[in-house]
Amino acid sequence: MKIILASQSPRRIALLDLAKIDFEVLPSGYDEKIDKSMSIEEISKELAYGKAKDVFDNTQGDRTIIGADTIVVKDNVIFGKPKDRAEAIKMLKEIQGDVHTVYTSLAILIEERGEYKEYKEVVETDITVNPMTDAEIIEYIDQEEPYDKAGAYAIQSTFAKFIDEIEGNYMSVIGLPIDKVYKILKENEII
Repeated sequence: MKIILASQSPRRIALLDLAKIDFEVLPSGYDEKIDKSMSIEEISKELAYGKAKDVFDNTQGDRTIIGADTIVVKDNVIFGKPKDRAEAIKMLKEIQGDVHTVYTSLAILIEERGEYKEYKEVVETDITVNPMTDAEIIEYIDQEEPYDKAGAYAIQSTFAKFIDEIEGNYMSVIGLPIDKVYKILKENEII
């Protein structure tokens, strides 16, 4: 059976490669709109599902589509991907010296011999970031290109030196709860 990742995220690709899962990449064209009447968990799940469903609807035959979405939240404010340097600085100033939550949702849609199954899960991870000086924030932003990362940072980058504590699933903070992906694929005898 064909396994398709509905994302071109280098981090998600690397995690599937790490798990030795044979897959192909077909990025979703899903328009990521946030419905503010939904809970954070529902928003996260809906975004992952929307990406997976877009690719599912544009493919045929026996297939497994993996969609994911990661959002960073502090004090009920969603920190998406920063639009520019000023927004990246503002985001890092907000999360430094405090705790924030990373929500990574997973949607797996499977069609095999005409039978359809779907799985939707959200993983919450609390991240405590040590205090950072303005100079450290600017240095990080200038060295790491944070513009394609929710919350303006990548936990597996040089930002790791500012992480005090992780309570939850590290891999989901990178972008994909690979343990859950593996479990669902194994349960369905796809791998």
